[in-house]
Amino acid sequence: MNIIKVDTCRSTNGLLKEWATQQSLEEGSILVCKEQTAGRGQAGASWESESGKNLTFSLIFYPEFLAIKNHFLLSKSIALGVKTVLDDYTGNISIKWPNDIYYKDKKIAGILIENNIMGEVIVQSVAGIGVNINQEIFRSDAPNPVSLKQITGKETDLAMLLEQIAGSILSFYKMLQEIETELITLLYHQALYRKEGFFPYKDANGIFYARIESVENDGFIHLINKEGEKRRYAFKEVSFTRE
Repeated sequence: MNIIKVDTCRSTNGLLKEWATQQSLEEGSILVCKEQTAGRGQAGASWESESGKNLTFSLIFYPEFLAIKNHFLLSKSIALGVKTVLDDYTGNISIKWPNDIYYKDKKIAGILIENNIMGEVIVQSVAGIGVNINQEIFRSDAPNPVSLKQITGKETDLAMLLEQIAGSILSFYKMLQEIETELITLLYHQALYRKEGFFPYKDANGIFYARIESVENDGFIHLINKEGEKRRYAFKEVSFTRE
């Protein structure tokens, strides 16, 4: 496992992508940063992480075997890799579509995947992952952060956990390379936040109640409302809500 450590960087995704333009990095290489000063989440949201308390790292992949229409299989695999390890530390871990990792109704980890596409091929993917581990106080305006220490009351060794999560992600990536896509999709669905029952969602027309039917390999979520109407949404077209 090729793990590169730096003390400070603006963004592990940004730095790893920069390095990849300057040298050949083996697939699965990991850049971990003790302090990330400009970490980002989905849609440009910021990611708060106290220096030396959490895991902020990125991995590089070259998934040229993966059709663009199935690009979300990589996201499913990475999210499952993170969730599977956290399951060993506590219960009630789920994946909130598209790829946030939740403990009950709080966010413990986030994932940002940036793809480099050439023609019909994904030539490079950089996956940035932030996991709240030993931080006890969150000062940003993020609505619902939680750390592993807040859940368990125990400190966790960051180096050990990094190797566990990275190893788990690489195992799921190997499954993806071996085209075990049906199993990945099944496990992802079973891990979904609010996977059973009707819950409130919000789209451009307001709040409605629906249940999750599926999340396709192109990333779209399929919902069914209480009247039996099927709805299909891309990321940011619909949101989970509590009314």
